[in-house]
Amino acid sequence: MPYPRRNPDASITFCSCLHAVEDFATGTVYCHLKQSDSRSLTNTTSNVTDPAAITAPADVLRVQGVSTAYGNRQVLRDVSLQVAKGEIFVIMGESGSGKTTLLRHLIGLNKPQTGSVELLGKSLGNLSKRELYELRKRIGVAFQSGALINSMSVIDNVELPLRQHTSLDPSTIRIMSRMKLDMMSLGNAEDLMPAQLSGGMLKRAGLARAVVMDPHVLFFDEPSAGLDPITSAELDELIVEMRDALRMTVVVVTHELESALKIADRILIIADGRIAGLGTVDEIMRSPDEAIQALLHRRTRQRKRTGEEYLEQLTHDDDDEP
Repeated sequence: MPYPRRNPDASITFCSCLHAVEDFATGTVYCHLKQSDSRSLTNTTSNVTDPAAITAPADVLRVQGVSTAYGNRQVLRDVSLQVAKGEIFVIMGESGSGKTTLLRHLIGLNKPQTGSVELLGKSLGNLSKRELYELRKRIGVAFQSGALINSMSVIDNVELPLRQHTSLDPSTIRIMSRMKLDMMSLGNAEDLMPAQLSGGMLKRAGLARAVVMDPHVLFFDEPSAGLDPITSAELDELIVEMRDALRMTVVVVTHELESALKIADRILIIADGRIAGLGTVDEIMRSPDEAIQALLHRRTRQRKRTGEEYLEQLTHDDDDEP
């Protein structure tokens, strides 16, 4: 059964797709299919390796005064940030610091209790479900586990967004999907099933699907989690190369310090739901903040409890009873 096709104004020619393949093989950059552009794929020859060359004054992501609580537990406290076009922005913090909650706000899965999130010029809190659906076509999300559909082959997983959201013919969809798999060094794995892939291959296949529609912004959750050091380093290099080649903005959530220092243009560090630091790699490394230094040098910040404090923790609910 064929997949439903939407957006009939989307078009691309087989010939221009061949030009794109040739250009990528020679190291040049091509223009991509974007839902907000003219829906045609054209050939250009601009090599982009300097992040400054692709940074525009306008912010693609703006967060202002975001706070969120789960019951009595305050998870985020007055978080504000801006992400510029073309940069790799890394969000770091220890487990439970609020990183994942912030990511869910950034992609519109949850609304913050207070504050606002603006993505690609749109205030997420003011969008209808239909408007949010359309906006999400312009972003990509690579999940920590890859999140591939187990009953579909790798190539079918990567093709799925194009089949769902464009009216491209099957041969063009296949070529575009193979191009993304080749970028991820998965050209020989297109017929494999997700269960046949290693952890690193799963992440790269998920990444290929996330960028197959050439999103303006890519969100990547814990790219290095569960990977060996060599595979993790290869994925870090891939993220930087992909940003330069596809000229997209990348937001990475991670707790892996080495990875963050390698790929980031700027780093945001969250501690106890608050912003502990925000700046370039050098600025973060020089920060005197205790939470930042604990993260950088893997020092524990937890103070040992006295016997009385431990007893209070175990019995505090009893004190609240009438």
